Amino acid sequence: MPARKKAANRYYDGPASDHFDGRLFFNPQGLSPARLVDLLKWKLANRRPKWPPAAPSPFPQARPDPRVDGSGLRLTMVGHSSLLVQMAGLNILTDPVWSPRVSPLAFAGPRRVNAPGIAFADLPPIDLVLLSHNHYDHLDLATLALLKKQHDPLVVTPLGNDAVIHAAVPDMRVSAHDWGGRKKVGTQAVVHVEPAHHWSARGARDRCMALWGSFVVETAAGKLYFGGDTGFHGGLHYRLLAARHGGFRLAILPIGAYEPRWFMEPHHQNPEEAVAGMALCRAAFAAGCHWGTFRLTDEPLEEPALRLGQALRAAGIAAGRFRALRPGEVWDVPEAAAGRDGAEPQPGGRRLPGPSPATPREPS
Repeated sequence: MPARKKAANRYYDGPASDHFDGRLFFNPQGLSPARLVDLLKWKLANRRPKWPPAAPSPFPQARPDPRVDGSGLRLTMVGHSSLLVQMAGLNILTDPVWSPRVSPLAFAGPRRVNAPGIAFADLPPIDLVLLSHNHYDHLDLATLALLKKQHDPLVVTPLGNDAVIHAAVPDMRVSAHDWGGRKKVGTQAVVHVEPAHHWSARGARDRCMALWGSFVVETAAGKLYFGGDTGFHGGLHYRLLAARHGGFRLAILPIGAYEPRWFMEPHHQNPEEAVAGMALCRAAFAAGCHWGTFRLTDEPLEEPALRLGQALRAAGIAAGRFRALRPGEVWDVPEAAAGRDGAEPQPGGRRLPGPSPATPREPS
């Protein structure tokens, strides 16, 4: 019987590289997604703590100003990995999700426990969307269709996600890039697409057919890093970012969806790793996302914020430098020299001496 031919990549057709084998994307020097048998083992263990059916944010829904100019950098948390970034006259959304569920099904799957921190009708004009990968808690086609209709933003995303978007929103403006690619946005900014340690899928038969990634946004108000969804990966990508970009005014980093570690560690960093990543990429400030809105994994709802505080104390970093943001929370990020802390806190709290900010460390 002849061997079954593997399905072609439905999203992307391009040359092989150090992270694309001609059909599927992968993590160089990294790990592949867990197997189906591992997923079943996790689900059958049934040790998930209960989340409340509703967990309203202590902050009211925000009503953002139209623009933030000059040296200002303002963050407003929408929920999960969706944030409004206002800097250098630009309005940027990260992984925008306003839908009540993050699932291929309208009636099942993870559901919001708190309302979006900005009502969709109260959004300022949106210029740019940074879309890290195609998992449902990051790529929400219903929200993208609304953004196209009401704002017509440019979407910058890694390779293959343009095909996913255009199948549902054919006239959306999308600029798809490989790791290391860059896109100029007007006269205000340059967006760099950078690596992350993750994976992708919209269903059972398209795993790793679209690329995942993170972003650096260069503006006159400073450099912003949005980590998307990522595992710590030994800090390799954070060191690479410091070497390439020299540090950041702000890093937006995931801190949730990390338990159980035997299953989640390769692709979802925990709060201790996020603190280490902040120092390794030389971010003056950091905002924690990817927690507290959708129950995806096994940690209690409030645990990521609690563990983040503990990790900051163990690393000797002031709590105000890395905030676990809640829906509706607004943060005017101070101006500060990136990389002001030359020591690298390690996951678990141990600190090792690191290079000075003027001599960024090469990837190891």
